[in-house]
Amino acid sequence: MSLAKPLIIDIHGHYTTAPKSLEDWRNKQIAGIQDPALMPKVSELKISDDELRETIETNQLAKMKERGSDLTVFSPRASFMAHHIGDFNVSSTWAAICNELCYRVAQLFPDNFIGAAMLPQSPGVDPKTCVAEIDKCVKEYGMVGINLNPDPSGGHWTSPPLTDKHWYPIYEKMVEHDIPAMVHVSTSCNACFHTTGAHYINADTTAIMQLIQGDLFKDFPKLKFIVPHGGGAAPYHWGRYRGLAQELKKPLLKDHLLNNVFFDTCVYHQPGIDLLTKVIPVDNILFASEMIGAVRGIDPETGHYYDDTKRYVLATPNLTDEQRYKVFEGNARRVFSRMDAALKAKGL
Repeated sequence: MSLAKPLIIDIHGHYTTAPKSLEDWRNKQIAGIQDPALMPKVSELKISDDELRETIETNQLAKMKERGSDLTVFSPRASFMAHHIGDFNVSSTWAAICNELCYRVAQLFPDNFIGAAMLPQSPGVDPKTCVAEIDKCVKEYGMVGINLNPDPSGGHWTSPPLTDKHWYPIYEKMVEHDIPAMVHVSTSCNACFHTTGAHYINADTTAIMQLIQGDLFKDFPKLKFIVPHGGGAAPYHWGRYRGLAQELKKPLLKDHLLNNVFFDTCVYHQPGIDLLTKVIPVDNILFASEMIGAVRGIDPETGHYYDDTKRYVLATPNLTDEQRYKVFEGNARRVFSRMDAALKAKGL
């Protein structure tokens, strides 16, 4: 597309408006953990294409048209992943159901949505158990990325850091399929950490520090991570992290991290986007809104929705038109190579 009118690609969308029957089925599954007689069959969940259309057309698609975005990378609702609940079999069944729904949405609205997968993670379970779901979602569903939860325990951080070989089976698949992972936690079951206000931002910041401490990208030079919600607190404290990298005898962050780590624009005020675009190189910033997500209200200071992040990207004085093209389209095509191929196949 031209610099004058780039495709507006939102790389961070979740199916937060799924039919209530999905949540009802999940509640039965959770009850079935304690009483196997209550465990529902997958076949008991029946959601029609018309139901899917209604939930999308009146919610995400309506807001995309209103705000002027073209394509959303669409994954299951993050807070519903809840990997801390049950065992691998519970997580595996739940992930398969949620991923299939996102695939069906992308089939119903191929010009507006393209899928990304949640993983069937479970605390203490070898991540190689996620490999089959990754293969299925990429090969059969045409999904272009995954969401990787660095803390399946839900706020207690019982897993090794992201740089540990524990995670390597997932990374090997990511490189094989050339797909990025959004590092995204789920519901907090730790009372100290509000899910979207603390746990999410904690995790984003923690992921950055873990990656600074290790040397993961020496083993996987082509690995691509997106740290959402603007990278947590990291851009605000970028001097601290550059300094810590020096203290740890690591290379400069532009070499140690920024060939492999990217940040989205799910930052819900103009000063935040101004800071992000001033501190982080433009080649590492991808447009996203998380709509319809964590913060759905209207900012009384502006009269606009907090999550209408396109406004902030357009208004920031830190970007030229060429740089805005990168944020809105160019960087997403580079990071999500399978999405780029799908767009090119449509002549876009």
